[in-house]
Amino acid sequence: MTAAEALVDARNQFLAAQLAGDRRRAVELVSALATRDRGSLFAIRSHVIRAAQEEIGRLWQENQITIAQEHMATAISQLALAELFGHEQPRPPNGRKIVIACVEGELHDFPARLVADELDLAGYEVRFLGASVPTDHLLSFVTANRPDLLVLSATMAFHADAVRDAVRRLREADRQSPARLPIALGGQLCQWVTTLAHELDVDISGCDAGELVSQADALFGIAS
Repeated sequence: MTAAEALVDARNQFLAAQLAGDRRRAVELVSALATRDRGSLFAIRSHVIRAAQEEIGRLWQENQITIAQEHMATAISQLALAELFGHEQPRPPNGRKIVIACVEGELHDFPARLVADELDLAGYEVRFLGASVPTDHLLSFVTANRPDLLVLSATMAFHADAVRDAVRRLREADRQSPARLPIALGGQLCQWVTTLAHELDVDISGCDAGELVSQADALFGIAS
């Protein structure tokens, strides 16, 4: 079995554990993979956990599983990410702080969690605020904890207006600051509304965690 075939097999096993609600089996699978080959942790996160979660999303969109089943599966993915996180060795701190938040109304925080983990492992100081952060509270947090980059995440296309509102209000508040706050846009919204990043003139946009990390490194002149 090739390495690619092994990842597909692991993804299928992980997906089966998700659908069965078997949290222990899912975590044991990820832990065994991580212990066996520490050099492929990114591949495990991307091609096993993320790939299985994308299939869960497809099944939910096609009404093949219920919302309850989707929530159960997502909770298992979150648990698996936490297990994998403990096996990884981050790069040295680079002195840059990043805040990551899902826009108001966006409850799908799994893509943002992937980005938070990747940026943390890349040496960034990460503050992950989770799902559906009210814009008022986001503004207050950013003002009190001025980051070097703010990442806004949205999965569903109907949250495009929430993204527009958040960026507009952040830019308005930014006028009173000595320096412009770089903003990144991430999540599956990038696929549904491809012109949104250009419309809002954000500094970075990407539909997957690896892409956002690479662009953040480029923005700050950090060697990967």
